[in-house]
Amino acid sequence: MVVLDATTLFYLLDPDAKAPTDPQTGLPVSHVRERVKYLVSMLEKNRDKVVIPTPALSELLVRAGTAGPGYLDILNKSAVFRIADFDQRAAVGPPPPSARPSTLGDKRSGSPSPWAKIKFDRQIVAIAKVAGASTIYSDDDDIARLSRSAGIRVVRIQDLPLSPESSQLALFLDAAEGTANPED
Repeated sequence: MVVLDATTLFYLLDPDAKAPTDPQTGLPVSHVRERVKYLVSMLEKNRDKVVIPTPALSELLVRAGTAGPGYLDILNKSAVFRIADFDQRAAVGPPPPSARPSTLGDKRSGSPSPWAKIKFDRQIVAIAKVAGASTIYSDDDDIARLSRSAGIRVVRIQDLPLSPESSQLALFLDAAEGTANPED
C-alpha cells in the first residue's frame, strides 16, 4: 500500500504541469509525467493499492480548476486508486513525534508553512499510517518530514525511475542531438 500526495498526482493528471526543480541540480526534473505514469503502471502491475488521502484530493481539485471533474472520473474508474477519508481512526491514532507541538515548542513543529497547511499535511500522514502505507510519493517538504518521523518512506519525483522504453528514447534523442544524457 502506497500513498500519492497531490504534488505527485498533479503530474500524473495534468499534461501541462510545470516540472518541479531538482534540489540537487537546480534544474527542472526531466520526464516528470513519464516517471509518474511508469510508477502507477508498476504499482498496478504489482497489484499494489494507491491511497489518495482526501486532503490531498482536495488540494488536487483546487489546483485543477475546471479539469477537476475529469480528474475525479479518472481516479474513480481506476481499480488501482482508493480514496481514503480522514476518519475517526486517523483522527485518534498516535501522531508522529514531529506532529506533537511539544516536540519543538510550537504547533508547527518548526515548519515555516502556514498552520492550515500543517494541519492538512498531518491528516495526510495520519491517513497513510492508518492505511498501512509503506511509502508516500510527494515533493512536499512538510509531508516528507512528517512521513519520515512516522516511519513511512518518502519518494520524490526526481527519484522515480523512467520506464526502460523512456530511457532508451532519451538516449536516442540525445545521440541525435549530439549531447550527452545528464541522467547517465
